[in-house]
Amino acid sequence: MSGRIRFLALSLLLLAGCATDEREALVIYSPHGKEMLRVYEDAFEAAHPEVDVQWLDMGGQNAYDRIRTERQNPQASLWWGGDSPTFARAAEEGLLAPYEPSWSRHVPDDARDPQHRWYATYLTPEVIMYNSRTVPAEEVPQDWDDLLDPAWQGRVLIRYPLDSSTMRTIFGAMILRQPTVEEGYRWLARLDVNTKTYTADPTQLYLKIAREEGDITLWNMPDTYIQAQTYDYPFDYVIPASGTPVLYDGIAIVQNAPNPERARQFYEFVTSDTALVRQAHDFYRIPARTDLDPAALPDWMTRRQIKAMPVDWDRLATEGPAWMQYWDEHIKGRGAAYLEEAGR
Repeated sequence: MSGRIRFLALSLLLLAGCATDEREALVIYSPHGKEMLRVYEDAFEAAHPEVDVQWLDMGGQNAYDRIRTERQNPQASLWWGGDSPTFARAAEEGLLAPYEPSWSRHVPDDARDPQHRWYATYLTPEVIMYNSRTVPAEEVPQDWDDLLDPAWQGRVLIRYPLDSSTMRTIFGAMILRQPTVEEGYRWLARLDVNTKTYTADPTQLYLKIAREEGDITLWNMPDTYIQAQTYDYPFDYVIPASGTPVLYDGIAIVQNAPNPERARQFYEFVTSDTALVRQAHDFYRIPARTDLDPAALPDWMTRRQIKAMPVDWDRLATEGPAWMQYWDEHIKGRGAAYLEEAGR
């Protein structure tokens, strides 16, 4: 009897191992967060039940690194989210496939690749995010340089920049706004002096600020809204008075994608008029397209004036990776020593 039981058990295990999901897999790399990704996984699968959407939530820089590593054997079909300099770099390295979406004529020329290898989906302003429970309104920094005040020492938390498109953009912009790269490094070293810790991912950043392990950070406006509205975190933000980098957030099909036709369908699905309006209301994403009816967008989006900081995006794309590597090797966690050696 025991032998029969063992045989039946083994047969069941073999049958379970043979049971597979026969749907078409569509793998997407994206930093847009589980809240938004889950909504569009469910919506696309409802419209296309033969497709299994599989998303990996990762930083924009991580997505680029992974696509680059997998170029001989791509796993993802679509890359949805990240800054335009990183998309531009990926395009020049042959990592992205040309695709001209149905709405291509409704974005500015600088919001797309001339060869259609990536297009912008959103405008993403960078902001100073803070815990509104621990930072009185009259003490909130109003500009980037205010974060260097000794009053903020040990109160700043930063998402580790090398894995994050958002932080690479902010740090690169901080370097570019100085007269020289060396002075930009000194600015980042002074910020490092005030930084308590660098978090491994956005979730840890949000939790630490919500738990009052730190009071303030540099981040992007949409995610600040989402965390405050969705999870009732005590987060608010300031758009720096001198201006802020407003990056284009992109989308692209991976070169030699495993499932290019489904990738194109998903691309159009999440960038349709209806989808962009919903993303504006539910996920605080500012559409890059210029043809949407302003009356359909949230009031805050059409009323708020955002002063854009001039940024040399081409220079940021070409020199930014070296700047970040230098910061990681010479400044991170060593800001005070760096300033002493550099004579402040």
